[in-house]
Amino acid sequence: MAIQEYVLFKLENEYYGIDIHNVETIEKVMPITRVPYTRNFIKGVINLRGNVVPVIDLRKRFKLAEKEYDDNSRIIIVKLEEITVGMIVDSSSEVIQLGEDDIDDAPALKGSNEESYVKCIGKKNNRIIMIIDLYKVLDINEIDKDL
Repeated sequence: MAIQEYVLFKLENEYYGIDIHNVETIEKVMPITRVPYTRNFIKGVINLRGNVVPVIDLRKRFKLAEKEYDDNSRIIIVKLEEITVGMIVDSSSEVIQLGEDDIDDAPALKGSNEESYVKCIGKKNNRIIMIIDLYKVLDINEIDKDL
């Protein structure tokens, strides 16, 4: 049975997961340079060890209420194909393993903001974990156009 590893993060009180193979690093929130005339969920760019990395705010992307960044806030640096993007989340603290039995298809949530972003649902230790579809969340074509 195939075991997948996911980096867990929280937005509001919900748990989300990203395939660990797409995660480069997890950073504390650092100064972000705003880029004018971009979509509202694109916070700007950061200088990450000499590389300019665009950063999106997942709370805004998922149409959640804004929240001040705090000591738990993190920027998860993900790589998809050849593009590196940072995603600001409320917190990120662990990696979990999910087997095929722990994962269900995402229910069709018509009218939900998250319907297209959730690829499948994981269940572990009485927690529900929404595994996100990075292609849809990042919508690389949109972000590339804006920067």
